[in-house]
Amino acid sequence: MAKSKTSNKSGSNRHKEIGRSISPFSFHLRSEAEQKRFLRTNLLLHFRPFLVKEKTLPFTLSWGLGGMAATMVLLQIATGILLKFVFVPTPIEAYGSVQALISQVPFGRLVRNIHHWSANFLVVVLTLHMLRVFLTGAFHPPRQFNWIIGLALFTLVMAANLSGYLLPYDQLAYWAVTVITSMVGYFPGVGGLIQQALGNGDGLGPQTLSFFFSMHTALIPCLLVVLMGFHFWRIRKAGGLVVPRKPEEPIDVTPSRVPMIPNLLVKEIATALGLTATLMLVSIYFNAELAAPANPGLSPNPVRAPWYFAGLQELLLHIHPVVAVSVAPLMAGFFLISIPYLPYPHSTEGIWFASARGGIQSATSTIAAITVSSILIMIDSLIIKTASWSAGISPFIRDGILPLLLVIILVLVWVWVMRKRWRATKNEITQALFIMSITVLVVLTVVCVFFRGASMKLIWPFI
Repeated sequence: MAKSKTSNKSGSNRHKEIGRSISPFSFHLRSEAEQKRFLRTNLLLHFRPFLVKEKTLPFTLSWGLGGMAATMVLLQIATGILLKFVFVPTPIEAYGSVQALISQVPFGRLVRNIHHWSANFLVVVLTLHMLRVFLTGAFHPPRQFNWIIGLALFTLVMAANLSGYLLPYDQLAYWAVTVITSMVGYFPGVGGLIQQALGNGDGLGPQTLSFFFSMHTALIPCLLVVLMGFHFWRIRKAGGLVVPRKPEEPIDVTPSRVPMIPNLLVKEIATALGLTATLMLVSIYFNAELAAPANPGLSPNPVRAPWYFAGLQELLLHIHPVVAVSVAPLMAGFFLISIPYLPYPHSTEGIWFASARGGIQSATSTIAAITVSSILIMIDSLIIKTASWSAGISPFIRDGILPLLLVIILVLVWVWVMRKRWRATKNEITQALFIMSITVLVVLTVVCVFFRGASMKLIWPFI
């Protein structure tokens, strides 16, 4: 019995030592073998804890979305390294090198397809991951700053997709990126300077391609890896995933824990393997598109941005460029960054949809956002833009000031309705506004991708 107690005590001390941070003085007192073992163990435990909360293990809590995103980033890096052996980043040779990759390099088409589809799926998975984090209240203290890191990671992924989209240098990529880079010119003050740095004054050329290639293959991957490591460390420091609970339940400050191996590790490996197999199947049966070589003198009709930027392109059809490119993104960015730092009356950590009635509020907000945004798109496209009386109004007032005031009024009306009808708390109102913003972006994206035809006219795609 005494031996067992001694053993337990020594084991407890060992785990305490592993979890303790290293001071430079105590570190130098260790032998060389102890130093190496301690550093190796401590580094691993900073990213993957030895013990995890038992209630966070069900797959339906996180759906493995964070692990899927990390897996796809690693796949992007691995396949990107392979593609660099063949790709030549010059306007003259870029397209030909991609053709050679597809037709002459063994498994070259498959590698390119995996790179392409994982980039597209990554945007969807990250969006769902952000929704899951938000809807489970996983941005309350001590996780506020990790929300900001997540936003930075999402921004980097979008930048990686945009910079990689141009590299094949075909008609599709050339004109889609031309649409995006032309938007930069509407940034007040610095737009013209940024366009000159991109070499976009006279169209996309060697300077633009070289810049995008360097960003895509060097700077962005390095920043992604560093921020991902920091993101995982912050999750570990905050105690792991939030423990799911009902609205009336208090936060469990001493949740039961189980060893990470095999309880969590097996699920993470299974999710990663399942995702990789799915991407492999999609890449086998669906090829990444490669249009005709880029022709700066002949633009396709319509010219569409990549689907993950199509919402912004659709917004430009209705809103003045200065508002659509600078004011609206700045307002959206400020709202997203401020979410974890607002003075909430109570924490909704671990509670799906913030409250018992949050699900109904979210569904109602989604329906309202779909209905209102669809009606406004049709009114602007079919009535206002075609009416003779609107031609005499200043475009900045008609397409800038008035729509911005209309959006502000609609938001204030919805907040008033929530307060009067549901007596909504600040948590619930913030949640409703967040969901409505995401819904409007989805509607704009769907309309631009599926309901815009030649000259970006509204069409019915099923006729």
